[in-house]
Amino acid sequence: MPAPLPALPPRKHLRPKRAIELPPLRSTRVLDQLRERLRLMHYSLRTEEVYAYWVKAFIRFHGLRHPAEMGGPEVEAFLTYLADVRSVAPSTHNHALSALLFFYGKVLGQDLPWLKEIGHPHQHRRLPAVLSVEEVRQVLAGLDGEHGLLARLLYGTGLRISEALQLRVKDIDFGLRALIVREGKGAKDRVVMLPQSLVADLHEQLARARLVWAGDVEAGTAGVELPHALERKYPRMGASWPWFWVFPQDHHATDPRCGVVRRHYLYGQTFQRAFKRAVQVAGTAKPATTMVYTHVLKFGGDAVRSPLDTLCAPAGAGLRPAASAARTARGLPPR
Repeated sequence: MPAPLPALPPRKHLRPKRAIELPPLRSTRVLDQLRERLRLMHYSLRTEEVYAYWVKAFIRFHGLRHPAEMGGPEVEAFLTYLADVRSVAPSTHNHALSALLFFYGKVLGQDLPWLKEIGHPHQHRRLPAVLSVEEVRQVLAGLDGEHGLLARLLYGTGLRISEALQLRVKDIDFGLRALIVREGKGAKDRVVMLPQSLVADLHEQLARARLVWAGDVEAGTAGVELPHALERKYPRMGASWPWFWVFPQDHHATDPRCGVVRRHYLYGQTFQRAFKRAVQVAGTAKPATTMVYTHVLKFGGDAVRSPLDTLCAPAGAGLRPAASAARTARGLPPR
């Protein structure tokens, strides 16, 4: 009986991979070339800043030698220095490695074997610091104004700081009690619940933001950043109220990418410093950072209850009404 024929790999593995040809770079300086390539491939501004930082640190570590004159041994020496001398965390080590791999592969165009041979450090899973209900109350009580509203918004919705700061007026749906996050992590959109206890405060915040927007319109300086090419396609859209920031800055600033002077959203580090001061005043011994609470909005704002609403509820009120509402929304009888 003849031997059976070996199984063939799937058809997708038989097709040759097409090399992606990137357009030539117009910049002459190394870091400008890196920024040009990152912007061409639609990387975020934060990624651009991090990659530029690590490439600059790599060049300075090797005495300002041009990266094209270096290769795998120099990259490994720099990563070894970060791990052994500076004792950076595995996540920081990965950031530096990713920046150098992108720089050599996408900017210098070097498809060398050592690019694939460099291993990534192993990351260990750690338990997060969890605050008690009373500790959360004490920290939130130490924040007022916009910072207090922003802290409660982060805790009650699970938004990242950048996602909350970049909220626009049109992203708040009071009718459905939902917030629409545009281009979050991984450039993905999602919907999160809007806590009932924040509705009145958000209305007041929008009223304050509208005064800022009206002042810009009257002064002829209206206009905020728009994603992608919308500003070129719709020149007046950036000056409209629906696209204005929910948390605007109190002054105008220069856009680091295009040099246009306009109003940006609230500076993230300002809130982080205020939050750290509130943690210190609360006297908690836990290494608390901005609180994260993950939700999945499946049945609308009335089906799931935010932890902020539980925190603001009278003593003795638990999660029972939210659980019953969720079971009802799924068509299950209440317990």
